[in-house]
Amino acid sequence: MPHEQEQIDKEQQDILRRNVHGRRLGRPLSPARKKALDALMPALEVSSSALEAEAALDPTSLFTDSSAETWLEIGFGSGEHLRHVMALHPDINYIGAEPYINGMSAFLKDLYELEIPTDRIRVHMDDALLLVDSIKDNSLDGLYILNPDPWHKYRHHKRRIVRPETLDKYARVLKSRGKLIMTSDVSYLSEWMCMQAAQHPSFKWQADSKADWQDTPKDWESTRYENKGRDAGRYQNYLMFEKI
Repeated sequence: MPHEQEQIDKEQQDILRRNVHGRRLGRPLSPARKKALDALMPALEVSSSALEAEAALDPTSLFTDSSAETWLEIGFGSGEHLRHVMALHPDINYIGAEPYINGMSAFLKDLYELEIPTDRIRVHMDDALLLVDSIKDNSLDGLYILNPDPWHKYRHHKRRIVRPETLDKYARVLKSRGKLIMTSDVSYLSEWMCMQAAQHPSFKWQADSKADWQDTPKDWESTRYENKGRDAGRYQNYLMFEKI
């Protein structure tokens, strides 16, 4: 393999050293992914200076259209869902948080090669809670947490991205009637997330029947991960909550 393909930029090495559970880089980046990362990341990444003060970042300040709704997706994987909602709602601003370089580079590669407009997307390649802690109160219109890591072992439950203390953070940054949308095809994790959010005083579950959390929502784009799970006999649960 050419020497340049084996190298990771100093900035990427710094990212690898940050304290995030799990691996930051899997297989080496292809030249196309590295090119997209180098071309788009400097312009789209939420700057470190914007994350220095707690609860001070107005997310709309990251975009040209500050009057538009702003949504955050935590852990977007390779960005399939994020690309879908960007195309479905081109008038909404989106922030995508994904700590893994492989996922981020896959997403940026698609933006770069498909020439998808980037004026309504910003990204954060680190722990999503660092970003959430920096966002000011009552400033997000919606939050996606789709198929998060279940952290199976009991001693690792404190790492789950949905738990009482993180729900406090999500409630703080969401506007009144802001949406918290969560999914999982791991049955016990779905139950965990639903129970944790339903018991939280700031959130109300929007389901009135089984169909509301078992049936695929209108205009939903199933990702490769979802389809793989369905082929394996797992069923996706869609948990829709609203801040009250």
